[in-house]
Amino acid sequence: MHKYAYTRTPYLITFAERASFKDTYAGPADFVALEAHLLKPERTSDTVLVFMHPVGGGAYLPMVSALAKAGWHVIYCNSRYRGNDSALIMEKVAADLGACIRDARERLGYRRVVLAGWSGGGSLSLFYQAEAEQPQITHTPAGDPYDLTRHALIPADGIMLLAAHISRAGTLTEWLDPSVLDEHNPEDRDLSLDIYHPDCPAQPPYDDAFVARFRAAQIARNRRITAWVQAQLAAHRAAGKPDEETGFVTHRTMCDVRWLDPTQDANERTPGQCYLGDPRQVNNGPVALARFNTLRGWMSQWSYDHSRANGLTAAARISVPTLVIGNGADDACTPSHTHRLYQAIGHDNKTLREIPGANHYYFGQSDKLAQAVACCDEWLVAQRFD
Repeated sequence: MHKYAYTRTPYLITFAERASFKDTYAGPADFVALEAHLLKPERTSDTVLVFMHPVGGGAYLPMVSALAKAGWHVIYCNSRYRGNDSALIMEKVAADLGACIRDARERLGYRRVVLAGWSGGGSLSLFYQAEAEQPQITHTPAGDPYDLTRHALIPADGIMLLAAHISRAGTLTEWLDPSVLDEHNPEDRDLSLDIYHPDCPAQPPYDDAFVARFRAAQIARNRRITAWVQAQLAAHRAAGKPDEETGFVTHRTMCDVRWLDPTQDANERTPGQCYLGDPRQVNNGPVALARFNTLRGWMSQWSYDHSRANGLTAAARISVPTLVIGNGADDACTPSHTHRLYQAIGHDNKTLREIPGANHYYFGQSDKLAQAVACCDEWLVAQRFD
């Protein structure tokens, strides 16, 4: 594959948006600014690949620059919630992605846009495309007005799902520690479900009955938190404070039988590790998934039953060509996520590829990265996006 030099140009995308309160830090009220990077190789093209992750921060990921070196024009655009997802509203992130796509078409002059949904950007891309093709949403899951049907979202021409998981809410629920009995006292736990405790009666490899009980308890915990969130929102509104918020901590959110038992959703990952390190430590660490939250942020991105940014339901609504790539040693987006996304796509113009031995980010794996880029290149050419 030919290697191209490329230039990287940082730029801003700005737009006005009226809001009853601010949910991002500083900056003018009623104004959104998105930080973006354009990676432009020494090859002309009227197609651009657009990356966005809900919480951003991936502009220098190996896959982003590798695609530019392969000759593809790439935009990595951060959402308004860059680096802080505690108050993140997925409906607003979809609007941010729409602003990036509109800018790419109308200002930068690209005729075709392919969404490159990396990791958590996969379900975002599907959510965006579903709303662009069939707009439905007028309110957030917390009940606040936010009308995506009036944003005139421009549909993308194709989607690449790269090491993607099914959704933020689905992934969190599969990682919630089901042993927690009291959200205000995370040391109050059910030992029979505390897989990180040495005295837990269940030990890997886990039997089907234990895994079923473990998964049911994870869903039940998500629903208990959601019920508390809804009660808090209702209390604020009943008190005449409809815009009032409450911040809270969700304890122990990195607990999954897959990290201790390699027979669960089996692939080539290293047992006893997760993408943030030792899961026993990160389970209650500061950077684990969904650690810091607001009421509205929880409803939109983490609620098992209410978050609409669901890759599986969104995938059934899209019509554009779709490539799905799974990584064979991924400990964040395991094979069931890859296959569920592929199967959920509601049309036949879809392609599944898997990269044996590849970790989530291709860190230290230039050969695996090259294989993934080759899959993208082959698919993009076959779909005549070149």
